Amino acid sequence: MTAALDHYQARMQRVLDHIDRHLDGDLDLAAVSGVAAFSKFHFHRQFKATFGVSLHRYVQLARLRRASKRLADGQGPSVTDIALDAGYETPDAFARAFRQRFQQSPSDFRKSPDWAPWLQAFGPLNSARSKLMPTTFSPDQVTVREVAPTRVAMFEHRGDPETLEVTIQRFIAWRKAAGLSPKTSPTFNIWHTERRPADPADYRMDLCVGIGPDQAIDDSDGTVRAGEIPGGRCAVLRVTGDTHNLEPAALYLYRDWLPASGEEMRDFPIYCQRFFLDDPELGTAAELHLPLK
Repeated sequence: MTAALDHYQARMQRVLDHIDRHLDGDLDLAAVSGVAAFSKFHFHRQFKATFGVSLHRYVQLARLRRASKRLADGQGPSVTDIALDAGYETPDAFARAFRQRFQQSPSDFRKSPDWAPWLQAFGPLNSARSKLMPTTFSPDQVTVREVAPTRVAMFEHRGDPETLEVTIQRFIAWRKAAGLSPKTSPTFNIWHTERRPADPADYRMDLCVGIGPDQAIDDSDGTVRAGEIPGGRCAVLRVTGDTHNLEPAALYLYRDWLPASGEEMRDFPIYCQRFFLDDPELGTAAELHLPLK
């Protein structure tokens, strides 16, 4: 069974590699399915079942990512040429799609890229690619360190995780209005439940941004409240690249590292701090913290 699965995943990997190398070419269903010798009558379902996105959307996102990188270079092809290379018939169509995805026009992105919505837009693409790259961890990747307490503004999400994006957008808008840039104010997620509870209505997490000791928070509308991530010993595991799904890393800490370490958990949920990497195109990083006694 393992050999058959490995063979299947290798064929799917060939498909992704082919798409990466032929973004200017013909990437319709018949052409792409033939790369891995799959039937075109079933391939669209196979692709979506494997990667969680349709072939059409995957190709569209891959072309938009290449186009955005060309724009961010600041030199090179014109916006019109980049639009045509990305498969759009007119620059206007490209500009509409680009603004919808990245909340900036192509020309504004070329002048001053806003990487936060860029990274968010490619979550499905990064998640798709990670499906064939199961992440494993080892004890030497976990460090135990003393963490200082951090005062934070907290947005609570309670309910179906499918609606989390709405809370994220409200959180981003609030922190922008408050002048708390991710580059200068740390970002945290605190998980109070597992990622997929039996009842989606039970899902609960906090989106947090670090604030100063004297910064006042207006909690009158119940949207945000002041809180604190307590200091103390934590087991820390760093994940880079695709940080869309951190559940495998959390499971490793709980299921594998903790029993073998002899440590005991402190009475505070597992949480992570998120970072922008120096090269935004590499994605993001997250450090999971498992509080210890």
